[in-house]
Amino acid sequence: MGFLRATARRLAGVVAGRWSAWVVLLVAVAVSGALVALGGKARTSNDPTGALPDSSESVQAAALARELPGGQLNPALVVYSRDGAPLDARDEAALAADAARFRPIATGEISSPILSPDRRAALLAVPLPADAGPEATADTVDRLRAITRDGLPAGLTAQVSGGAGFRADVASAFDGANVTLLLVTVAVVAVLLIVSYRSPWLWLVPLAVVGTADVVANALIAVVSRAVDLPIDPSTTGIVDVLVFGAGTNYALLLIARYREELRRREDRRDALCRALTSAGPAVAASATTVVLSLLTLTAAVLRNDRAIGVAGAVGIGTAALYGLLVLPAALAVCGRGLFWPFVPRPGQPDPTRTGGWARVGALVARRPRAVLAGALVVLAVLAAGLTDARLGLSKTEQFRVQAESIDGLRTLSRHFPAGSADPVVVVARADAEPALLTAITGTPGVADARPAGRTAGLVGVDVVLDAEPDSGASYDTVRELRERVHAVPGAGAKVGGTVAANLDTRDAAVRDLRVVVPLILGVVLLVLLVLLRAVVAPLVLVATVVGTFFAALGAGTFLFTHVLGYAALDTSVPLLSFLFLVALGVDYNIFLATRAREEAAGEGTRRGIRTALAVTGGVITSAGILLAAVFAVLGVLPLVTLTEIGVIVGLGVLLDTLLVRTLLVPAIVLLLGRCFWWPGALSRRTDPTPADAALAVAAADRAGAPG
Repeated sequence: MGFLRATARRLAGVVAGRWSAWVVLLVAVAVSGALVALGGKARTSNDPTGALPDSSESVQAAALARELPGGQLNPALVVYSRDGAPLDARDEAALAADAARFRPIATGEISSPILSPDRRAALLAVPLPADAGPEATADTVDRLRAITRDGLPAGLTAQVSGGAGFRADVASAFDGANVTLLLVTVAVVAVLLIVSYRSPWLWLVPLAVVGTADVVANALIAVVSRAVDLPIDPSTTGIVDVLVFGAGTNYALLLIARYREELRRREDRRDALCRALTSAGPAVAASATTVVLSLLTLTAAVLRNDRAIGVAGAVGIGTAALYGLLVLPAALAVCGRGLFWPFVPRPGQPDPTRTGGWARVGALVARRPRAVLAGALVVLAVLAAGLTDARLGLSKTEQFRVQAESIDGLRTLSRHFPAGSADPVVVVARADAEPALLTAITGTPGVADARPAGRTAGLVGVDVVLDAEPDSGASYDTVRELRERVHAVPGAGAKVGGTVAANLDTRDAAVRDLRVVVPLILGVVLLVLLVLLRAVVAPLVLVATVVGTFFAALGAGTFLFTHVLGYAALDTSVPLLSFLFLVALGVDYNIFLATRAREEAAGEGTRRGIRTALAVTGGVITSAGILLAAVFAVLGVLPLVTLTEIGVIVGLGVLLDTLLVRTLLVPAIVLLLGRCFWWPGALSRRTDPTPADAALAVAAADRAGAPG
């Protein structure tokens, strides 16, 4: 902490200087422009199994399948139906006509239409290139849909589905969605800043700084993604925007609140800014370091999407912290005291934070700390009980919040064809083992059909249709059993892949990542708190409260999703990412509170220090928490259930942390533990001073900090 304070003091002398502040701003503008010019586009990936490690069986099966005839194809499945009525001769003629019109678009031969056993639906597979980008695939699927809308008999409907249709719908859903997300995020931040500052222009300064940091962060992420061959998808970009705006604005709120506090004590605004940056800067730096290191623990994940979020998020948070500690103070120094108009802080004005509502909350907790502690723990336990019926894993049909034609097509297929026919499992093995392989496949419980799908001199592929609905628990059980049986075929070297197998591998990898990364996150957060607070008990308590908040938020979110919003389950990536964001960002508020409590405890003692810290930080931390929760809730603008779930869980967790844990639970624990909270640090060996001695110490500190 001493090193951070010394660094902050030297930094404050630069960014708060009369001329050096202008230099910092001009350099920041020039560097920002250069970085944005270098940014360009981030690397993307079209591989459906690209998120999985190379050791996954579905990835190995996909690599072998590409060697087969048709292995480089990603078919669009056009599903025809007549609202439950049987198809007639005119309908079959229309299908043949569509097949002829699809031929100029298709990459390969279009097979004859396949009628369902009940003759109430038909399926036409249109082969498309598997290596086409999202935009090219979306354009091709749009052409197919335009053809099917033209000339069908009355009452006959056509839906373009399959892998190509799903990829096109994902691309279309995100078309403009990130721009909408960014605009809504900016609007939410602007409104909350105006409400917090009650000034017609003060809010513009932090918003401009954070907005610039976000643009620069996205440019840096694009450079990093190309340099280390790390694909960045649109959902990652949306998450990073939310992280930068949420964390960056929190840092600005904390610094400006401390600056306003110092302006009420000092005539020289530059001296006040130096004092504010010296005091708040270490907390901001420690907070940002915690979040960056926590995000980087995702590099230990095997899922590449999680690693991308970790690296991109770390770049974003690091950029937001640099702009908050360098550019924002320089902008405040240039703008002057009038920036706070009409509520301009002046020396000698009373500090309302020490006697306001949060001071009364502190007094309430101090009167009955045991009752407050018990009540807070009961609330967290009740909310966590929502996890009792939690289910992990969304099927393809459950991933969109908005209507998608590809999903509607899959549902039509499942009503009239065997459930797994729309997305068969693919088995690839040596060609000379084909008879034994087919025997093993057809003898597996849960397999509805198996047919060879292509062969070379050395390999054979088999499409396996399952009885169970894709991505259901029964389908995963069948895939596991199928793998055991084909692996047992001597000399086959069989690999089981396809979308269902890839989703099973993804779920297993997500569970593995959860077990590996969560302890790393806790270790990073605990280590930072140990160094920052120079104590053992305090970090353990703070980490325990944040973990409790996570389980309460996860339980409340699960109950909301399943019983109110009607979502089938939590997506596989939701628990890990929610834990990361909640623990890393949630501990921020405890860092802000604990560092201020430690500062006050040196003069007032631990029990009075925590009450003072709660009083002076309550308003700004509550504002920051509400803002961060609102920003994460904006993820609901994006069309995927996964992002909505992350946004809601993190938003709930931040509100719990801000309004319950940091406000009531932590102060109650500190009041009960007293100076033992700082064990084994120096503060744990100091007796709390009497109220009179504490008042003298505070007065002496104020005189020492006054301009001379």
